[in-house]
Amino acid sequence: MVRVRFAPSPTGYLHIGGARTALFNWLFARHQGGTFILRIEDTDRTRSTDDYIEAIIEGMKWLDLDWDEGPFRQTDRFDIYRSYVERLVKEGKAYNCYCTPEELEQRRQEALAQGRPPKYDGRCRGLKEPVPGRSPAVRFRMPQEGQTVVNDMIKGSVTFENNQLDDLIIMRSDGTPTYNFVVVVDDVDMKITHVIRGDDHLNNTPKQLHIYKALGYEIPQFGHLPMILGSDKARLSKRHGATSVMAYKEMGYLPEALMNYLVRLGWSYGDQEIFTREELVKYFSFESVGKSSAVFNPEKLIWLNSQYIMNTAPEKLAGLVMPFLVQEKILSEGQTLDMQWLSKAIVTLRERAKTLVELAHSLRYYISEDVEYNEKAKAKFLNEKSLPYLVELKDALALIPDFSSQEIEKVFKAITEKHGVKLGNVAQPVRVAITGGTESPGIFEVLEIVGKEKTLKRLEKAIRNIGVPSGKEA
Repeated sequence: MVRVRFAPSPTGYLHIGGARTALFNWLFARHQGGTFILRIEDTDRTRSTDDYIEAIIEGMKWLDLDWDEGPFRQTDRFDIYRSYVERLVKEGKAYNCYCTPEELEQRRQEALAQGRPPKYDGRCRGLKEPVPGRSPAVRFRMPQEGQTVVNDMIKGSVTFENNQLDDLIIMRSDGTPTYNFVVVVDDVDMKITHVIRGDDHLNNTPKQLHIYKALGYEIPQFGHLPMILGSDKARLSKRHGATSVMAYKEMGYLPEALMNYLVRLGWSYGDQEIFTREELVKYFSFESVGKSSAVFNPEKLIWLNSQYIMNTAPEKLAGLVMPFLVQEKILSEGQTLDMQWLSKAIVTLRERAKTLVELAHSLRYYISEDVEYNEKAKAKFLNEKSLPYLVELKDALALIPDFSSQEIEKVFKAITEKHGVKLGNVAQPVRVAITGGTESPGIFEVLEIVGKEKTLKRLEKAIRNIGVPSGKEA
């Protein structure tokens, strides 16, 4: 049975690269009917924080990447790691090293100056007696000859020369274990069958293979995902835009859109661009994961987000947009709206919105009691030429018992036919009066959603403002 894990270090938020790794592991597990495990690799005590752990979990939940086991924390497992270290020392596969950090740094600098690899020189390898007054670190005894071959699910066969591998420290002198060692122990204990991670970990893999062999355990299948690059082909970083997953939530992206975008960073299925969650689970395989780095394209992501907004049920969008209406100060804290009415308003706007923030802003003229005019629009359309149409329309609309788009359209049609003018001659001044600008959905639908009371108030305001100098309102 397939067992995979996502094992982030809580030294920062869940970022785009980490989220893609989590997603690929999750998809593989779900496709194979396997198990997806969440493990927090928090052995770096100086940089790991509980706040980052909570942020990672929050990001996973927002993306709906549900895990089957965990979250496990490495700091809860130190006794397990120490028992494995003791076993390796007893079997002669690891040894105590009494070199101080200062001595190691001095030798490293000397090696660099002489053009040699700055690896540990092995002087404690054959040490029989402890060094008085010093607490030892524990090093793993690496082979010094031959080659190590990593058979990678994505990259194929990758060969490493063993004489380039260091006798890595597996436990520090203060008794804390190190990353490359605890990763193997955890994967062994959790019966991980496939290790899927970013290719920045590829150089760690030969070291870890030898630890598996020393412990006598079966080696899992490895798959190293190519890195995500920015548009300038450099490694993705903050300068390429927001890379925290939760930052995208705050900017009004839908989790389904971000998930869809992330999976397409390195995986393909024909020419299809947009996938349901069920389709991703059904189609995903590592045979379709590319070997080259993927380039992060913010424009493509925002396009994809707009497609998801356009195709999301208005009732669901209504619930999603409510926090942004408060955030953007369109609603006050605690203020409520009729959700059926809001859904109806969203139907008219969702095809124009790229994010939930944009959708919230576009709802402003529906929700607010009043509107502010765009000065150019006001000058062009709220003038003496449009005044008769506005007055006549206001009086006619006031008499409609059924304030529906169909009845509103009849009023507009009657006025345009009476005066022999095109619809735009009446509709544009009304649009500016009702929305403050010159762009909106169909004017009949807009008036119906704004409602009779607000419509008449805004028409009255526009009538009063005609003739008032630009920049002022009556």
